[in-house]
Amino acid sequence: MITTIIFDFGDIFINLDKQATIEGLKKLGLKQWNEDLNQLNLQFEKGEIQQEDFLLGIQKHVPNASFVEILEAWNAILLDFPLYRLEFLQKLSKKYRLFLLSNTDAIHIETFEQETGISFYSDFYQCFEKVYFSFEIGMRKPDAEIFNYLIQKHELSVKNTLFVDDKKENTDAALSLGFHVWNLQVDQEDVINLFEKEIL
Repeated sequence: MITTIIFDFGDIFINLDKQATIEGLKKLGLKQWNEDLNQLNLQFEKGEIQQEDFLLGIQKHVPNASFVEILEAWNAILLDFPLYRLEFLQKLSKKYRLFLLSNTDAIHIETFEQETGISFYSDFYQCFEKVYFSFEIGMRKPDAEIFNYLIQKHELSVKNTLFVDDKKENTDAALSLGFHVWNLQVDQEDVINLFEKEIL
């Protein structure tokens, strides 16, 4: 019996346009997304570098772009957060232990909070027993250490815990540790259809 649910954030609750940032950077002169930018993103998501160093790192690839322009491109990924998903989550929080576990960075979370406002994001965060952002805890999915961290810190029973994420590499990692998983298919499924999955 499922008693605990761990949710991802992007494309589970907030809609994303994952190509928008790359397209935005290309308009600023980027030829293509590369391994250097990939590593920079991973470091920033794990809180290993500060925002200024991250922006300087991107600027090397788009030398004619300002920080303001880079930030605009970087945040282009963030779309809307439908109210109906928050309302669904609020109902769910009355029956289950809920956790948020997101690979994200300080820029995206600050932008999300600014755009939705304190009332909305506070209501959202309050649905969870604990909110975990990768940049704050220095770990990210799909590494086993981040799942083990939650298991130990909150004394979770994996056989009673469901993990919901849109990336298969993340749900595969959780599955290998014994979690129940739902690899949500973006644009085909919605988190509010959770009870139709016959997992709970």
